[in-house]
Amino acid sequence: MITVHHLEKSRSHRVVWLLEELGLDYEVRVYRRDGKTMLAPAELKQVHPLGKSPVLTDGGLTVAESGAILEYLVDRYDVDGRLRPAPGGQAALDYRYWMHYAEGSLMTPLILALVFSRLPTQPMPFFVRPVVRGLSAKVMQSYIRPQLKTHLAFVEARLEASPWFAGDAFSAADVQMSYPLMAVLERGGFTLPAVQGYVDRLRARPAWQRTEARCGPFELPG
Repeated sequence: MITVHHLEKSRSHRVVWLLEELGLDYEVRVYRRDGKTMLAPAELKQVHPLGKSPVLTDGGLTVAESGAILEYLVDRYDVDGRLRPAPGGQAALDYRYWMHYAEGSLMTPLILALVFSRLPTQPMPFFVRPVVRGLSAKVMQSYIRPQLKTHLAFVEARLEASPWFAGDAFSAADVQMSYPLMAVLERGGFTLPAVQGYVDRLRARPAWQRTEARCGPFELPG
């Protein structure tokens, strides 16, 4: 039996979604974040040494990391090749690129933005707070926001030219790209009509709707 070790408010929605797209039987084991630290509970370390989600177990196999899990599922279970382009050609190259771009490039400035936006609200001596607030604002203005603007302009241009990331057909690369783009729209601050239209198409897919019905709505860590 396939088991998804699903941490609330995490990236593991993507794994459940792909399983729904593939029409596979699976179970979901839900883990709750610590109310104060928002970290994963210690019992996740019994599944994988890093204690993070998503993790998938399939019989005696344990697979971690979103991209690795999605590629494993497609390689093993997508026997009809519905969710990835045929080898060779531009679509296959695009599929591989966007599958890795999501976590390898786009998530970095998103995580930095989250960290530096929260930093001034963390417990600290009162006389330090103005310094931390100023430093955070400077880093956001001079580095993080320009990086996000560059990446999002790149993604927006792609979606203006193509309905999906690997050409004319929905693929597992779109499942992988869903989290950072839903996160961007959730946080706000950018005008991205092509991204918004793309996310609307994702949310309209029956498999996504079944995913939210099973795992709860898409949410970012508070």
